[in-house]
Amino acid sequence: MSQNPFYVGGPVPPDYFFGRNSEVRTAFDQISRRAHLAIYGSPGMGKSSLLKYLASPVVWQARGRDATKAFIISMNCTGISPFTPSGFWREILSLLQDEAEGDEALQTEIKQLLQEDKVEKGDLRRMLRKIGQREKFLLLLLDDYDAALHPNDQYTETQMLTFLSEFRDLAVHSNEGKYLSTIVTTFRRLNELGPTITPGGSPWYNHYLFRLLRPLPPNEVNARLNIPISSNLRAGVLDIIDGHPALLQNAGYLLYDSIQAGQTPNLQTFTRDFESATEQYFRDTWRFSTEEEQILLMLIALVRLQGRLNRNTRYALGDIDLVFSQRSRELIDLEERGVILRTFEEGKSVYVFNSSMMEWWVIQEIYHTNEAQLEGREKVFLNLMSREQANTVKKAIAWVWQHQDIVQSLVWIVRKLGGDPT
Repeated sequence: MSQNPFYVGGPVPPDYFFGRNSEVRTAFDQISRRAHLAIYGSPGMGKSSLLKYLASPVVWQARGRDATKAFIISMNCTGISPFTPSGFWREILSLLQDEAEGDEALQTEIKQLLQEDKVEKGDLRRMLRKIGQREKFLLLLLDDYDAALHPNDQYTETQMLTFLSEFRDLAVHSNEGKYLSTIVTTFRRLNELGPTITPGGSPWYNHYLFRLLRPLPPNEVNARLNIPISSNLRAGVLDIIDGHPALLQNAGYLLYDSIQAGQTPNLQTFTRDFESATEQYFRDTWRFSTEEEQILLMLIALVRLQGRLNRNTRYALGDIDLVFSQRSRELIDLEERGVILRTFEEGKSVYVFNSSMMEWWVIQEIYHTNEAQLEGREKVFLNLMSREQANTVKKAIAWVWQHQDIVQSLVWIVRKLGGDPT
């Protein structure tokens, strides 16, 4: 039995990595310039896998790069709990000590620094000077950098701004910055996550080149999903995953496993297994969205559901197009993150979900939102629309609560779960 060519359960090892050629070229270009890159995107879009790929000496060699010239430090910032600047610098030095195996002089100096009660930016600056003297540089691959952008009981807003400014100063303004390159990953753009810049202040994030990880293009998805399955099943699978790397890996793994077991995959069984295996990605996409974005996703689901209803049973939604036109920033962000897609019909924008599974997830959220929770979102509704419009939408949500049987008969993913062959 051949090994399953798809990988699930964590960041994809380099041998299983595919696509992202443009992002990889950009990353190595920034590394060669000793510059800095900030990658952001939705959960499961491949941020951690990309960092793991960039840390591989084999990948460096294949691209004509010399990994021996770099001390490559990979670190997940959520592992520093609670996050503090001293804990951050300490963890980097600790990992650098491991990476510097064979360099006893450097390891000894790092060991002495780690014995101090507090580790500071200046300590890493000192190590960068030593690294430069060895004609090498330090590459920091910092996953889930969001952890550094949220205060906690031991990390105040003021301390956060000081840390971020010091990090920028180390990377850009110090002489030792020429021996440092940094690649960070976050869920959103850094400027949307971190502290507000005071008037006249210098942005702590403007030394990064920003790159958004979008869903994979159809040609890469089709090339990777090279499995002998029926055209009907393939179309259904593509509709569910829609270029999402983690969903693609999970789908491929399930389909390949079925074929290896001598079974003929069918859409009904696949969808049930797939929903169970990937629930966390849809949950996290919802959870990491702002309250305004969540309401907009609900509105998109309601509009699409209304379009499937018989004219005699439709609920009213009011002028939703006006709401959408006034919230273009949030909708563009959702589109960039691969959650929704904007199309045009009769000269106006129409929003649909990239994944039919995500649409079903949002409809379930509407089911599970009770009246008290809906009232608790009153302020969010009124930020998006007039009170009259908000009341109209709430009535539409109440209609969905009361007619779940009708709704389920119209939602694509539920038809497949129920065995509908269409």
